[in-house]
Amino acid sequence: MTTYRGVFTLNLPIGVSIMAIQVSLEQPEPLDIKERIYEFIRTFRDKNGEYKYLNRLRQMITMGQRSLLIDFNDLYLFDNKLARLLIEQPDKVLREAREALKELVASEAPEYVEPGKRFNVMIRRLPVSVPLRRLRSDYIGKLVMLEGILVRSTPIKEKIVKARFIHCSEGDCHEFDWPPEGELIGEVIEKPQVCPVCGKSSGQFKLVPEESVMVDWQRIVLQEKPEEVPSGQLPRSIEVVLQDDLVDLARPGDRVTVVGIVRVRPESISKRKALFEIYIEANHLEVSQRVLEEVVITREDEEKIRMLARDPWVRKKIIASIAPAIYGHWDIKEAIALALFGGVPKQTKDGHRTRGDIHILLIGDPGTAKSQLLQYVVRIAPRSIYTTGKGATAAGLTAAVIRDKTTGEYYLEAGALVLADGGVAAIDEIDKMRDEDRSVIHEAMEQQTVSITKAGIVARLNARTTIIAAGNPKFGRYLTNRTLAENINLPVTILSRFDLIFILKDRPMPEEDRKLALHVLRVHSEPEKITPEIEPSLLKKYISYARRYIRPRLTEEAMKLLADFYVEMRKLGAESPEAPIAITARQLEALVRLAEAHARMKLKEYVTEEDAEAAIRLMKRFLESAGIDVETGKIDIDVIMTGKPKSKRQKLTRIVEIIEELESESSEGCAKIKDIQRRAIEEGIESRFVEEAIRILRRDGIIYMKDFGCYSVVRD
Repeated sequence: MTTYRGVFTLNLPIGVSIMAIQVSLEQPEPLDIKERIYEFIRTFRDKNGEYKYLNRLRQMITMGQRSLLIDFNDLYLFDNKLARLLIEQPDKVLREAREALKELVASEAPEYVEPGKRFNVMIRRLPVSVPLRRLRSDYIGKLVMLEGILVRSTPIKEKIVKARFIHCSEGDCHEFDWPPEGELIGEVIEKPQVCPVCGKSSGQFKLVPEESVMVDWQRIVLQEKPEEVPSGQLPRSIEVVLQDDLVDLARPGDRVTVVGIVRVRPESISKRKALFEIYIEANHLEVSQRVLEEVVITREDEEKIRMLARDPWVRKKIIASIAPAIYGHWDIKEAIALALFGGVPKQTKDGHRTRGDIHILLIGDPGTAKSQLLQYVVRIAPRSIYTTGKGATAAGLTAAVIRDKTTGEYYLEAGALVLADGGVAAIDEIDKMRDEDRSVIHEAMEQQTVSITKAGIVARLNARTTIIAAGNPKFGRYLTNRTLAENINLPVTILSRFDLIFILKDRPMPEEDRKLALHVLRVHSEPEKITPEIEPSLLKKYISYARRYIRPRLTEEAMKLLADFYVEMRKLGAESPEAPIAITARQLEALVRLAEAHARMKLKEYVTEEDAEAAIRLMKRFLESAGIDVETGKIDIDVIMTGKPKSKRQKLTRIVEIIEELESESSEGCAKIKDIQRRAIEEGIESRFVEEAIRILRRDGIIYMKDFGCYSVVRD
């Protein structure tokens, strides 16, 4: 602080003596930014007393890097005025910081500072994150931190930051770098008005790209997180420019935190020059590595969560809190609760990954509250996306390759399953989707990735999401005399990937109907009294906490119980050659996920027998409703895995054999439909099934029509 001292003479009225008053005026010293940052990097120590940034600097040199990462909180502790100036005037502070870093590198390793080599200072973890929706003109030129989802990214290009020009005038040519030292080129390369070597403005200025200094450049689009978008509004997005070490750090679908400077440029589609649009010039980009980091859990919240977990009835309360306005469906609500908590994903040393997400399918008659259940899931899940089969395309679900209208370049845009990475994707009316659109979710359901190969772009994006889907039977109502695959317009390749499938049938039952009617009327007359056992905000944090920190492991007792159940169910298929297979290894993995999720609901570190029993009970409920061969009444997992129970497969095989026999006996070399039906009826196969079998076998390419009403078997 500098003190200025001076003597000021005051002329006072007559009769008052003249006083000489010494006044001290204090004025703050100008801040030497470069010197303060130089001192900060050299002297700042962490809690252990080590030189934090000096060690980072040495590590940067050793690793061959050019960027030094600084935590904003450390800078604020060292000099709060410098930290505040960084927010208000980032260009000025970062320019001085780069110079200070270059001098420090030169003092540590002079050989590392090569001509034209640039060093960067990156700032991370600002104290406040600016909501993307509230980014206004007040922030132009300031340093801000934004959080969102990366939805688009362009290919990497090279941008000139220091141009080399050749100026030729009157036979003399001079080479020079532009702009002057300490300045960098912005969006457009502007040629100098006067040659800095000869001082002439006449002549030709030629750019030499090969000798200019370039950096990697990429443009991405950051979008609001789905859970932060106000109801009924479109998500906002903003362009972010990445340079140098920041390019290619994130992929579409990743949740990222960007620290950067708010810039403006003329609006590209407007002819009026007075309109400008803002974008972000990134200084640092960080990909969120942990699931559900956006749900803030304070120490007070953690105490509430731990106290709730100690409640012996916590599981019942959680299930009762799932859509309390909907009457009944306890097993379905329990399955949805388990899906929200999820199992534990595993990865072996050889890179094999096993998913932990639980997929659920609800098939039911109209008016059984399927859509309401999905809507509640979206509201209670910490991270979620809702879509319908009618409004979803293959590109909208996975990812799209889009061409920019202005530049003509292609870029990748993430779809619903990629945006829901680490959360829940609710797909309503899945049966209404087109076949080509449905097929794209195969990979996302099992491998939990989305592969894109379009327009020269080859990419593989993460889609580690739980899928909870709902659909209606294709005949209007579920027909109990038909199999699951015959009742719903879904391919068996998708059906087989669901861990649990529930069938909701609307059957008249006087007692249940009265209870349902009273519940619905109560919801309409006293909606304020329909309250969940656990507050939705607390339940959301409880789920997020469990998914973040709880990774239960199977105990020996739980493993034995699951193994015994698996073996017993497999024995049903070993009793005789005609017996169907009741369960496969895919259902065993689903049992493990369900048991782990059941343990997570109580924040347990180990999966016990109790959890295994709950998983087995739900699996039995699933198999007994969806996995039943309607002809034999036995559990046959092939109803879901292949769409055909063993009894039906045997009949189809026999029909093919009958066609072969009649074909060999016939002089025409084919089997007539009347002869096939007669022979089949003699063996106990009804005539209606023969017609269906002919249609299926022709569709699958096993037989063909040789003549009108006469069929032959296709041979290799």
